[in-house]
Amino acid sequence: MFELSTSYTILLVVCLFAVCAFEFVNGFHDTANAVATVIYTHTLKPWVAVIWSGFCNFLGVLTGGVGLAMGIVSLLPLESLVDSNVAHSVAMVAAILLTAIFWNLGTWYFGIPCSSSHTLTGSILGVGLAFSFLPGSNINAVNWDKAREMGEALLFSPLFGFTLAIILMYLLRTATKKTQTGEALFKEPKKNQPPPFWIRSILFLTCTMVSFFHGQNDGQKGVGLAMIVLIAIVPTYFAINSNLDTTKLRGSLTRIEQILGSTDSTSLSKSDRVKLIDTKGQVARLQTTLNLVNSTQSIRKEEKFEVRKNVVSIDRNIKSLQKNVDIKWSDKDKNTLDASVKEIKKVTDYSPYWIVVMISLSLGIGTMIGWKRIVKTIGEKIGKEHLTYAQGATAEIIASITIGLASAYKVPVSTTHVLSSGIAGSMVASKGVKNLQTSTIRSILIAWFLTLPVVMIMAGGLFIIFRALF
Repeated sequence: MFELSTSYTILLVVCLFAVCAFEFVNGFHDTANAVATVIYTHTLKPWVAVIWSGFCNFLGVLTGGVGLAMGIVSLLPLESLVDSNVAHSVAMVAAILLTAIFWNLGTWYFGIPCSSSHTLTGSILGVGLAFSFLPGSNINAVNWDKAREMGEALLFSPLFGFTLAIILMYLLRTATKKTQTGEALFKEPKKNQPPPFWIRSILFLTCTMVSFFHGQNDGQKGVGLAMIVLIAIVPTYFAINSNLDTTKLRGSLTRIEQILGSTDSTSLSKSDRVKLIDTKGQVARLQTTLNLVNSTQSIRKEEKFEVRKNVVSIDRNIKSLQKNVDIKWSDKDKNTLDASVKEIKKVTDYSPYWIVVMISLSLGIGTMIGWKRIVKTIGEKIGKEHLTYAQGATAEIIASITIGLASAYKVPVSTTHVLSSGIAGSMVASKGVKNLQTSTIRSILIAWFLTLPVVMIMAGGLFIIFRALF
């Protein structure tokens, strides 16, 4: 298969199965984030809640696109790390997958709400850094701009959720003060008795939204991970999208070529002049390749990875040059460059539909299993009081808004931390900080701070070991 030997074909299948396993674990690790509130407020029976959540996660992945997935792929510059030795690529993806699955399973077993996003990001960074320490390595093996962007999203989203939950709880309490609605919202649910229909409808809607947006955000991480596997092990088949007409691509390259050709480089630094010259050469080489074919499918297999390198490098260099105030590009030129680069990035920013379906099924099925441990932590151990209707609805409204915005802007966030911080904020809004169970909050914070360094060390160490063994 894919012109691989039998042993490497088996390894490829095993790696793809491991990606499904990661997304499956992600499903039952994170399903509590969506169903904890509807279960603890008796809005839905547990089995109904998890099946519905699984279905919404499935739909979320199918409709989520691949923008965030490509962010995961670009975190590790594969065009620099992949070489002719397939064993090196297998070592890389195996280290990422084993670390991510192990840490997710471990934190789930102990009932600690831990971020799959932190885990995956840390695993990728660990492998990239380990690659930098290999003898003879002289490349930047981590896309630090993308890493910083992801790090900011992962850091600030829980703080955003915590703060917004307090504000929303205050507004709800103020708006419904001394009314029957307020009394219904802020009282503890009666045992085994569902809430009033209108409250039940709100909680059902928020559960649906969190599940759907979780699928859009976390599902794309699995898609990105699968693409790392495919590009690393069989780049001749998956380095580029082979279903594109080259007419628009050639037109975009011509426009880029014209703007770069008319750029005055006399005031630029030496490094930026070199970057401008390199970009012109990459555009010319890519244009030459595309001029010979009517479809990307017709590009020779041995040239596909080189095409990917050129597209990625053109995108990176133009973004860097646009930040230079010494380059006097008009707004029209900048807009033309942005539109043209967006067009040619269709060559690299894609995923086969079968990958999206595979991840959708893995996440959806995983969501229906193993939810009790984390649900108990979220529903009973974050605050000292039983979750009220208002607290459950507030936490899930905030979580769905945060995750939805993150998916729209193509950045990963931790569903676990966003919802946990939302519940913590709603508890604080009720009776202050004293209403939090410090032992649980401490465990969550420790897992939050330890995840990145631990998985980075683990993934980097495994990569070095596997590379030596393979």
